[in-house]
Amino acid sequence: MLLRQLEYLVALARERHFARAAEACHVSQPSLSAAIQRLEHELDVPIVRRGRRYEGLTPEGEVVLAWAHRILAERDALRQELSALRGGLTGTLRLGVVPTALPVASLLTTPFCERHPRAGVTLQSLSSEEIRHGLAEFELDAAMTYLDDDTLRQVRRFPLYEERYVLLTPVDGPLGHCDTASWSQAATLPLCLLNSRMRNRRIMDECFAAEGATAAPAIESDSVAGLYAHLPGGRWSCVISHAWLHMFGVPEGMRVVPLEGPAHGPRVGLVIARTEPTSVLADALVAVAREAGVRDALDQLLHSYLGGRG
Repeated sequence: MLLRQLEYLVALARERHFARAAEACHVSQPSLSAAIQRLEHELDVPIVRRGRRYEGLTPEGEVVLAWAHRILAERDALRQELSALRGGLTGTLRLGVVPTALPVASLLTTPFCERHPRAGVTLQSLSSEEIRHGLAEFELDAAMTYLDDDTLRQVRRFPLYEERYVLLTPVDGPLGHCDTASWSQAATLPLCLLNSRMRNRRIMDECFAAEGATAAPAIESDSVAGLYAHLPGGRWSCVISHAWLHMFGVPEGMRVVPLEGPAHGPRVGLVIARTEPTSVLADALVAVAREAGVRDALDQLLHSYLGGRG
């Protein structure tokens, strides 16, 4: 059995298409198909359900796939550990990030690359479900996500910051002169918010509901950048996490107004799989995270925009 055969199987399971899997592995489709057939022969089990197109894996194939992920992860861990012994980490850290944490990912990735100049980072914007799958299948080394996600199993958690929610509103708008605002007041404004599929939006809806209000945004987006694209011009207001200020700041003609209610929202943090072997790259990122002071940096940034009001 060759490691390359296992790589082909993992690619096929991921792409669910022989031609796309072959392209991802930089080989011809006949070469990939032949390698998987040899793997079936060596293990003496059917691995792929074959028809006119890819139809999935057999039960035996699912078992082989799980072992393939584990074996390839062990190979990668060996390479990383040996590279560290030779004078510095090499390889690529695979980091998944929920979209609402992307604006602050650079607070970890930049010092990581400065400390380990021979290593790189692949950053992916992923949903919570995709992060769970990526960690379980050894497709991610680490992730930035909400730590109170009960569906995250067998992971180590490292808190980074608690979301704090504020209102971005035009300076000449109804609440532009206020030092603070209630969630019910914010609900009366022309709003643009994340859509309801996003965890951040569902948290905000709970805050609105706690004051007997319901937000009815005219504009919804699945990205923070999509929200900020609508803010210049003075028509729209938006409830944001203070972490977004790190990347996007405050658009001209707008003002940050603290929202009354809970001082902090849910915790966002770094998670890595509690499996063996552990990723040397993930452990290196955790070491950076412990020293990065993300929470303090974001709180100081918010304080600067509030001008001492919060």
